[in-house]
Amino acid sequence: MRIAVISDIHSNIYALDKVIEDIKNRNVDMIVCTGDLVGYGTRPNEVIHRIKEEKILTIMGNYDEAIGNFKIICGCDYPDPKDAEKASLSMNFTGQETTLENKAYLRNLPKEAVFTFSNKTIRFVHGSTRVINEYLKENSKEADEVMNELVEDILVCGHTHIPYTKYYGEKLLVNAGSVGKPKTNRPDANYVIIDIKNEDELVKTSSSVEVEIVEVAYDFEQIAKEIEDNEILPNDFARLIREGSSK
Repeated sequence: MRIAVISDIHSNIYALDKVIEDIKNRNVDMIVCTGDLVGYGTRPNEVIHRIKEEKILTIMGNYDEAIGNFKIICGCDYPDPKDAEKASLSMNFTGQETTLENKAYLRNLPKEAVFTFSNKTIRFVHGSTRVINEYLKENSKEADEVMNELVEDILVCGHTHIPYTKYYGEKLLVNAGSVGKPKTNRPDANYVIIDIKNEDELVKTSSSVEVEIVEVAYDFEQIAKEIEDNEILPNDFARLIREGSSK
């Protein structure tokens, strides 16, 4: 079972289109999105439309929850007041731009999904199993705590915008990274493919689960220039897109 997992698209239709194109060339069985379709970028409705069009199972992200429920804050942790101010501008624009139909879609997204393939149970969330906006950063105390309590074999999340994999004993944590606003210090979109082997495939490999982190180049100048031309969104968002930066 090959599962492509995308996350944190953040209204970047140009990145999403290229990632979906890439996925379709990689022989996957299903696509799951771990949330945050909207926020930051200029194209929330187009992103939602593409996700619907492709029938991609999508978990609710904190931005999706906020916009879907007409909230004015996204629930992210911003120690710097300037970052909080920029986020509020993002919420303002996204709230105005997203149609009522799409807001209804966002607020009705599930907060998690659980599947079993080849005796491996996999749980999909946005932030963590505890809170929708909790960051499970690599090697963090929060990740340790969540994985110690996990009953499933594999936990897949997003929210940090940095893809990684780590085993906790026999349990595996996978962060799907970010399609539309990566924080890898590179502008390329990223996502993961989780390959859960069946009994026949295990004869050829020693690992029952393999994870590939995929980077996809796209024309990030399109979204960056649209942000700069926008009268509400901060120009600094364009810099973050170009640099693949968190600050």
